[in-house]
Amino acid sequence: MGDISWRRDREVVLDRFVAACSADHRIVAAFLSGSAAADAADEHSDLDLYAVVPDDDIDEVVAGRERLIAQLGDALFLEDFGNDGLVFAILSDGTDIELHFVRESALDQVRSGPHRVLVDDHGVLAGTTFPFPEFDRATQAKELRTVVMWFWHDLSHFAAAIDRDHLWWAAGQLEALRAYCVRLARVEQGVEPMPEEPYWKLDAEMPTAPLDPIRSTYVPLERTALLDAARTLLAFFRSRARTIAEAHGLTYPEALDGLAGARLDDLDAPGAAPYP
Repeated sequence: MGDISWRRDREVVLDRFVAACSADHRIVAAFLSGSAAADAADEHSDLDLYAVVPDDDIDEVVAGRERLIAQLGDALFLEDFGNDGLVFAILSDGTDIELHFVRESALDQVRSGPHRVLVDDHGVLAGTTFPFPEFDRATQAKELRTVVMWFWHDLSHFAAAIDRDHLWWAAGQLEALRAYCVRLARVEQGVEPMPEEPYWKLDAEMPTAPLDPIRSTYVPLERTALLDAARTLLAFFRSRARTIAEAHGLTYPEALDGLAGARLDDLDAPGAAPYP
């Protein structure tokens, strides 16, 4: 019954979206993408909606996005997070929505994967296919450069926090170090870099066995445990970052590694395991 309920709610929202787009002469086409279009959605999946708008009308339509969302349901959450032409919404029935506004002239730049046409009275979408999002070697190299350098910056902050016995700060820096290790693993496995959300759909994107060595770094808010965890993350990072950096033509910061690593090693933590 629950499965039928959420599917019915999604179809109601889609019907309302179709009606809203059909009633607005400025929207020349609309389509659904993502897992819902690929018949792979579950009750936690969002609706990836796209409205295609002529270039001359795009600014006006985007400015009125709240009115469009209101036609789909009662929005308890509505935010664009500074994204031009994209709005996120959570409706009172629990439906999550990502609504994209696409300039008609930029339709060939859409990278959304499989889609389902919802509105297309003018044949704008006829014969159109959208490839999956792509990332190239340059994108990976940029992500890798950030990870390889900023890891040491946050390791330095972790050492300062531990030395001052600021355990909450240290725990926050530890999470940052762990996130860098996850980002490094994403590059290593050749999956899409996600700088802001490194854990995003991680279990489905790549084998997670390579991350097993850092499972033990989820620790209590205790100085020795935090320091042991940081050393585990440092060992994990060192075991991969140098090789991956060289494979992408980047220079590994040996001097920085030595300086930041030595600072951590100098901290007193009885029982801490040595790291290579």
